[in-house]
Amino acid sequence: MTVFSLVASHHDLSLDAVARLSAGASGVGSALPSEAAGAVVLATCNRVEIYAEAAEGQVAQARQALTAAVAAAAGLPGAEVADAFRILDAETTARHLFEVGAGLDSAVVGEREIAGQVRRALVEARERGTATGALVRLFESASRTAKDVGARTALGATGRSVVSVALDLAEELRGLVTTAERRRFWAGASVLLIGTGSYAGTTLAQLSDRGAGTVGVHSASGRAARFVADRGGWALPLDGTDVEGAVAEADVIIGCSGGERQVGPQALAVLRSGTDRPVTLVDLALSRDFDPAVADVPGVDLLTLESVRLAAPDQARAAVVEARRLVDAAVADYAEAQRGRSADEAVKALRRHTLRTLDREMERVRARHGCTAAADEVQFALRRMVNQFLHAPSVRARELAAEGRLEEYERALEVLFDITVPQTAPAPASACPVRPDEDDAPTSRTA
Repeated sequence: MTVFSLVASHHDLSLDAVARLSAGASGVGSALPSEAAGAVVLATCNRVEIYAEAAEGQVAQARQALTAAVAAAAGLPGAEVADAFRILDAETTARHLFEVGAGLDSAVVGEREIAGQVRRALVEARERGTATGALVRLFESASRTAKDVGARTALGATGRSVVSVALDLAEELRGLVTTAERRRFWAGASVLLIGTGSYAGTTLAQLSDRGAGTVGVHSASGRAARFVADRGGWALPLDGTDVEGAVAEADVIIGCSGGERQVGPQALAVLRSGTDRPVTLVDLALSRDFDPAVADVPGVDLLTLESVRLAAPDQARAAVVEARRLVDAAVADYAEAQRGRSADEAVKALRRHTLRTLDREMERVRARHGCTAAADEVQFALRRMVNQFLHAPSVRARELAAEGRLEEYERALEVLFDITVPQTAPAPASACPVRPDEDDAPTSRTA
């Protein structure tokens, strides 16, 4: 079995293209092609990635089946989808996911949200039953590395994120320069937050830190009241006609829901017809909460994920270099552990062969002398001898695997003992009771 990945991100595609692929990738987990043993889908505000496992001889077929499933779910031509994804092999896949989880591959280098999105992607796959043991180990290793990078480098202290950069841009559009000016603005501003997923939670926390005093929260799924209550209850949950009034009076509207409904220029103009105060729209949804044409409405400023990507600051070089050093070390440790794990089947095959030989000899003893206590004692003693005899070959197998020389060991078993080492099958991961966030901006439904 081997792990591989399909990657589509802001580095190669427009965010609109990523959004279309995200809509299709969301269906892969619920309808996993038979060619793949397992899959984990990671969809964020600027990337869609499918991490999968398949038998060595089935990788090409699994890749084709996965891209075909995405194309069918998204209603896109199969060839277009296949061309959009980069294909990464097992070694490159591990390094890529470790860098993604640490925020080194993000539009905002060192962003905090991505580590949580990596964890939630694994949670969702485990709930669907598509996370194999190998994929669980890969994602858990990536999460541990992200935690180390956050704790041991300056990237963890900068607090930069997609949300923070977006709010900084909103302040710049308002001409707010000093800290005092920014605090006064947020304290007196009327803010409407749409969505209740992880990005919405991060946004509400950021607004609190900036001194926002009046924030209304709306969720099409009806989760606004619970969302607000879980976060201190200081914001105001809105639904029904209340949200229309909030749109009319808002100074800042932040979209994090990524639902199917999209606010267009005509609807916004009607809702805002009774006021001449300017409004700043911040669209953090990958599938867009606002039609881009709303930017043409008088008095409206629109900030999008593309705006954030272009404005994202470079982090201190020393912090990035240190983070990459930690990632390099973590990738090396992971690769060594995986090579050691690959020796397990060879060790088991040698042990089965040896114990079968012992069992045959003990059957001869019992056939000749009957089932006696002495025979059982002999068998027990011989099994202990076998275990001692196999200890050194077992240790050597794992050493050779760590050095990338396991094939030499397997060839020796075949030549000396006529033992063929079987291919490993994926072990199913246990279900995880934790439920992922809904209305989450990084998913196919949200940004």
